[in-house]
Amino acid sequence: MEFGWLVKPGKPPYLIETASPERTTPVPLPEDNYITVIAETYRLLGDPTRLKIVLTCLDGPIAVGDIARATGASQSLVSHHLRLLRAARLVRGTRRNKQVFYEAADDHVADMLADMLAHATEDHDHDHEADRDDDA
Repeated sequence: MEFGWLVKPGKPPYLIETASPERTTPVPLPEDNYITVIAETYRLLGDPTRLKIVLTCLDGPIAVGDIARATGASQSLVSHHLRLLRAARLVRGTRRNKQVFYEAADDHVADMLADMLAHATEDHDHDHEADRDDDA
């Protein structure tokens, strides 16, 4: 399923499903406050260390020290990033005795990152060939 923006003069832009040309489902452009939250989420995930931390938390609860070892970052840096990620509702922490274990905040976060990983790792060679054909 693919989506694209449909813009008509005098009307707000709509996100539409483009995978099936016989059917388009308009999705209104989100309000500015939601756009701001989404932009801030991607800004936070734009830092490679923070992204590694969230990815490390996808498999389930993990202690700060284990996150630090997995990402190669210091424990204090991981703790700093976890505070920011927790505030953005990307991860959540659960205290067990003297340790806090972190995991993805919900399935939306895990699904979004899994989709981004799939997109980043898929073979794009055929896309470049199509681009070259269009230039010819």
